[in-house]
Amino acid sequence: MADADPKIKPVADQVAAANVIESVEAPAPKQRRWGRIGLMAIVPLLIAAVAGYFYLTGGRYESTDNAYVEQDTVSISPDVSGRIVEVRVRENQPVKAGDILFVIDPEPYRIALEQANAAIASARVNVSTMATDTGGAAADVESANADIALAQATWERQNALWKKGFTTKASLDAAQHEVLAAKARLATARAAVEKAKVQLGSGVAGSGVPAAVQAAMAERDKAALNLARTVVRAPHDGIITQTSRLQVGNITPSGVPALSLVVTSPWVTANFKETQLANMRVGQPVELKFDAYPGVKLCGKVQSIGAGTGSSASILPAQNATGNWVKVTQRVPVRISIACKTDRALITGLSTDVSVDTKPNG
Repeated sequence: MADADPKIKPVADQVAAANVIESVEAPAPKQRRWGRIGLMAIVPLLIAAVAGYFYLTGGRYESTDNAYVEQDTVSISPDVSGRIVEVRVRENQPVKAGDILFVIDPEPYRIALEQANAAIASARVNVSTMATDTGGAAADVESANADIALAQATWERQNALWKKGFTTKASLDAAQHEVLAAKARLATARAAVEKAKVQLGSGVAGSGVPAAVQAAMAERDKAALNLARTVVRAPHDGIITQTSRLQVGNITPSGVPALSLVVTSPWVTANFKETQLANMRVGQPVELKFDAYPGVKLCGKVQSIGAGTGSSASILPAQNATGNWVKVTQRVPVRISIACKTDRALITGLSTDVSVDTKPNG
């Protein structure tokens, strides 16, 4: 009767098909079970690997983000004062050592140099005149010697006549006075000779150049140096900054900064906690990262460790003598040299992440 009912046969077929599908999908729980087993095995291995890494590297790297790029800054001021007539640099322009930065009006200093050259010529003329005077003074000495000889002979004759009574006392006294006057003229002539010799003497022993000429030559050298200093050049390679005062027509006084030069030799100052310095040594390798340049990593070395904490180097160091003392972890500046080159500009003040590998020398 069931075979005769057409509705019952499809139900039996559906049950048979369901049994077949169930028999085909039966292995699925085994596959999921093996996946769970593999996952449970991998997770402990990963945990062990991470724990082993931190165990091996624990305490090896000392890091800080309290670090900044620094560079030397040179304030450039002219050695002579004057009006600026030419400016050859602009803000943030890179320059090389010896490049001309600006020029001060050279005309006053050129005129001063010509005056100094004229003073040298005048000094040489004066020296020639003094040489002539020396010859005249020597002739005066010879003349004074002759006058003394004549006056001495006259006095001797008058003295002999006085003893015989053939001359007067006045004539004898006049002859004696003439001898004394001739001796005084001789002394004056000799003093004139010595004075001329001193004036013709050299200012520096062994130079052979009269002192007057040497003084004029020194003034000439000073004037030439001042003329050369009207051209102001860069003392180092670097980048020009703070050029607001550098304008054509401005009067710039000597010794007052006219612009600044940032020397392109950067380093990093990292402020480490005092508790991080136990294994830190000079020469240890450093990895540097910069907030301004994500992905850029540079290598460096510990160049020096500060001789004092940041607070002790402040203008007003903290004094904890009141008894209300709270211990604060101090920071010590560590200077790090940059060993790797980069085409990115390491601007002064850039924030830096520093990681020191303390194992090589730890």
